[in-house]
Amino acid sequence: MSSSLAGLVSGARRLVTGSGGDVTDRIDGLEEAARSARGRLPDPLVDEAVAVARRAGERLRLSGDHTVVALAGATGSGKSSMFNALTGMELSATGVRRPTTSWTMACAWGTDGAEEMLGWLGVPQRHQVLHDSMLDEPRPDDDLDGLVLLDLPDHDSTEVAHHVEVDRLVKLADLLVWVLDPQKYADAAIHDRYLRPLAGHRDIMLVALNHIDEVPTDRRATMVNDLRRLLAADGLETVRVIPTSARHGDGVPLLKSAIAGEVRAKKAVKARLMADVSAVATRMQQVNGDADPGGLGRARKAELVDAFADAAGVPTVVRAVEQSTRRRAAQATGWPVTSWLSRLKPDPLRRLHLDLGSRGKELTTTSRASVPEATLVQRARVDTAVRAVSDDVGAQLSPSWADAVRRASVARLPDLGDELDKAVTSTDLGVARTPAWWRVVRFLQWVLVLVALAGGLWLAGLAVMGYLQMPAPTTPRYRSFPVPTLMLLGGVVAGVVLGLLCALVVRLSARAKARSADRRLRGAIAEVTEALVVEPVQAELEAYRATRSGLAAALR
Repeated sequence: MSSSLAGLVSGARRLVTGSGGDVTDRIDGLEEAARSARGRLPDPLVDEAVAVARRAGERLRLSGDHTVVALAGATGSGKSSMFNALTGMELSATGVRRPTTSWTMACAWGTDGAEEMLGWLGVPQRHQVLHDSMLDEPRPDDDLDGLVLLDLPDHDSTEVAHHVEVDRLVKLADLLVWVLDPQKYADAAIHDRYLRPLAGHRDIMLVALNHIDEVPTDRRATMVNDLRRLLAADGLETVRVIPTSARHGDGVPLLKSAIAGEVRAKKAVKARLMADVSAVATRMQQVNGDADPGGLGRARKAELVDAFADAAGVPTVVRAVEQSTRRRAAQATGWPVTSWLSRLKPDPLRRLHLDLGSRGKELTTTSRASVPEATLVQRARVDTAVRAVSDDVGAQLSPSWADAVRRASVARLPDLGDELDKAVTSTDLGVARTPAWWRVVRFLQWVLVLVALAGGLWLAGLAVMGYLQMPAPTTPRYRSFPVPTLMLLGGVVAGVVLGLLCALVVRLSARAKARSADRRLRGAIAEVTEALVVEPVQAELEAYRATRSGLAAALR
C-alpha cells in the first residue's frame, strides 16, 4: 500500500483489524501481487485486483464504527417495506401495482463519521436520513448504533442505471441482506448474477424470505427448505434464512436482531474486506500458479555464450589474432633480409578494423568491425539457445508466466548485432604490447646481419685487392677457415636458424595469444548475454516471486 494511503488508514485500521493488522497485510499483499503481475497476467484480472485493493484501502480509511448493510432484491420482493420496518419510519416509497425502487435510500444510526461514509457510498444527500435526527424521543434500538442501512434499486429493473447502481453498492456493502419473495426466490437472475458469484462472501450474507404471510402455513417449512437447497447449490449452505413479512412484522425482529448482532460485533467490515481480497487473490493464484521456477544452469549459460560468440564472429577474430601475432613476430624475429616480405601481406586484424593504433593500442572506436554478419545458421543457433533458456526457466510456470519469460528472453534481441559488435570492438585483445624477447631477438638479428655484412665487405675488399694485384694483408683464420668467410656465412646461417627457432616459439606464443583473446572476447560476450537475455529473464522471475509472495500474503 502506498505511504499516503497508509497514513490515511492508520487510525481506522485498528478498529477493523485489531492489533494484528491482518487485513492491512492482506491488502498490501494483493497490491504487491497486482503491481508485479501487471503485463504478465490478464489485464482485466489485474485491474480487478487493483480496484479491490484501492476500495479496501478507502474502506479502512473510513469509520470502523459503522457497518454498511444493503437490502437487495427483485421488484416486488418488499425491500422498501422491509427498509421501513427496520427503520421504524416510512422513509422509502412503496408501490402497489408495480413496486419499484428507483434510487438508493440510506438511513444511518449514529452521526459520527456517517456523513463521510454516505459520501463514499455515493448516496445523494437528498436520499440520506440520519435516524437520530428524525426522532423526538430517545430511541429504543441502541443496538443499531453505527448501522448504515441501504435500500438498493431492484436488480431486475429494466433501467440499466439501476443494475449499475446495484452492482456498485453490492461491492461496497459490509453486510448483504437478500430480500427474496415466494414467487421469485428460485429465479436464475439472482442466483447466477449475484448469489453464486458471491459464494466466497457467505459470512457477510443474510437471506430474508419475505411475504411469508402469503404462503399457506403448511407449505412454509417446505419453501424455506427448498430455498436452503438452492443456496447450498450456490455454495451458500451456511447463510442464514429468515422467513419474514414486512407488512405484518413477522420475522422482522429476528432479522433486526441478526443485523444488530453484526453491528455490535463489528466483524462485518473485516469479513467483507477479507472476502473481497480472497476472491480476487484466489482467481489470480489459479492463473499465476505456485510452482518454483526452473534455474539457469552453468551449462545453459555456456551454451548461450557459445551461440552468441559464434554469431559475433569470435572464431574469426581469434584466428586473426593468431595470424596477426605470427605476422608481427615474423617481422620482429625473422631474418631481416627476408622478413620485410611479410609486410606485403595485410594484417588480419587491420582487415577487421581491429588493427593496432600508432601508439601500439587497439583501436576501440565506435566504428563497426568488419567481422562478417551472422549467417542464418548462426542466428538459428542463437534463437535455439535463447529458447532453451526460456524453456528451462518457464517449464514449471503457468502459461501466462512462461509466455512472459519467453517474451522477456527475446525482447532485446533486436539490439544483438550492435551489442555484439560493440563487445568485440571494445575488448582488449592483448596483442598490442610487443614482448621484450622480440626486441632482444631483433637486436641479435641485426647484429648477425651486420656481422655477415662486415664479413661480406671484408671478402669483397680482399677480392678487389686481388683483382688489382695489390698486396693484401694476411687474412686471420680460425681453425683454417678465413674469419671474413666465417663472419659472412656464420651471420647468415645463424640469422636464418635463429629465425626458424623463433618461428617455432612464435607459433606457440600466437596460439596462447589466441586463447587469451578468446577468453577475453567470451567474457565480453557473456556480459552481452547477461544484459540481453539473462537479466530480463531474471527480472521476470523476480516479478513472479513477488506476485506469488503477495498472493500468499493476501490469502494468509
